[in-house]
Amino acid sequence: MTYTNPILNADWSDPDVVRVGDDFYLTASSFGRVPGLPLLHSRDLVNWTLIGHALERLEPAGEFAKPRHDCGVWAPSLRYHDERFWIFWGDPDQGIFQINAPEIRGPWSRPHLLKEGKGLIDPCPLWDEESGEAYLVHAWAKSRSGVKNRLTGHRMDPDGLELLDEGKLIVDGDRIPGWFTLEGPKLYRHDGWFWILAPAGGVETGWQGAFRAREFFGPYEEKVVLEQQDTDVNGPHQGGWVRTSSGQDWFLHFQQRGAYGRVVHLQPMRWDEDGWPVVGDEGAPVVVHEKPDLPAQQPAAPATDDDFPGGRFGRQWSWTANPQDGWATQHSGDGLRLTCVRSADAHDLRTLPNVLTQRLPGMPSAVDVELQLHSEEPGARAGLAVLGDAFGWIGLQREGDGTVHLVHRFAEGVAERERDADHPRPAVDDRARLRIEIGPGARCRFFYDIGEGLRPSGPVFAATPWRWVGALLGLFALAPVGSGHAGAATFSHFRIDPL
Repeated sequence: MTYTNPILNADWSDPDVVRVGDDFYLTASSFGRVPGLPLLHSRDLVNWTLIGHALERLEPAGEFAKPRHDCGVWAPSLRYHDERFWIFWGDPDQGIFQINAPEIRGPWSRPHLLKEGKGLIDPCPLWDEESGEAYLVHAWAKSRSGVKNRLTGHRMDPDGLELLDEGKLIVDGDRIPGWFTLEGPKLYRHDGWFWILAPAGGVETGWQGAFRAREFFGPYEEKVVLEQQDTDVNGPHQGGWVRTSSGQDWFLHFQQRGAYGRVVHLQPMRWDEDGWPVVGDEGAPVVVHEKPDLPAQQPAAPATDDDFPGGRFGRQWSWTANPQDGWATQHSGDGLRLTCVRSADAHDLRTLPNVLTQRLPGMPSAVDVELQLHSEEPGARAGLAVLGDAFGWIGLQREGDGTVHLVHRFAEGVAERERDADHPRPAVDDRARLRIEIGPGARCRFFYDIGEGLRPSGPVFAATPWRWVGALLGLFALAPVGSGHAGAATFSHFRIDPL
């Protein structure tokens, strides 16, 4: 039996993986979305399901009351030690955080700031079973610190609550000919060596490196162990190594794919006669490969569809900032009931915290949802969006005369507000079926049905990423600034199907 890459065909950025018994767990960057730190589970490293999140809200809360799409949780490391799960991550504006839990589903501790500072990113801990000591390595973001292309190492208290020294430069990428933007280190102990697996060369054009030393603080020697070569897998960028119970080694990493974000690949891994890891097919990424030697599993992938039973939304959804009570209300039936939140920025979805999002699928797909606008407030609107540095949406809006129109709007990346992508049309019964067909290159076509069958709307819209984040699908309900309750909108039967 074989598998085909990518194994996670959506934006699961900066993945890290750990095995506990017969179970594999994965987490990924969540940046400014809430809840953060997604938790995925697999038994075969190929089929993954989303089982929850480790971070309920971003802190400090005031900093994330509005969207900060490229900030927040960067490049986490997931480890299991002392019968606890641990996640370390860097917030480039605050420092290195740590949380832990006795079970993967929690309860997770409150975030603990382990090292304060600007530009501290990509941390990874190691508890050395041979010596009983603990260590931490991290990289640097030049945008915040003025420093990049180097890795810093610390001794750490085994309880994970403090670092025991000021830190030491252990790998200087500027001293390695041809290397630049060294980042994303993952720290391991194997065969008497300290190992750091880390990418360099940038997310779109770089390679995976391996570093090894007999002592944690070095000196380290390096080798390129995975690069694009003549394949279509650009990057290939940071990830994690995991060993199965039978002793097979595997490496998960991401590939940057523009508006689709960072999709996840699984590579075989072995050790050569000199003790270096060999990843993929002699250092080149594989597309199709024999599955890991693990019990067969049913095909699975993180959920996308949602009927919103009782008004609750599934784990696949996240807000664009820390949510407030009342944005979504539970009720006795099915369907997502979103309050039309009053906002002075209602004409720019990029600035709004109350957009409920999930990842753009990495394959050609059709996204469908049904919408009913209940609000009687003039200017109230609700819709289905593709959200990135540029955005487009289609939905319903209440006009000043009380009628409801089907509207389709967009904004370019440099635009400060949206404008019409097509002419507004009267909607029957305040209802519409909305559809976005996402073709190759994340080129999106918008459709609607207001009682006359499915019809196209506007020109093709090319989805765009944020700086680090892939484009998002979004549901929203808004109203102009005013007083009193602005009413609500109900979304139902959300579906994503392959085209």
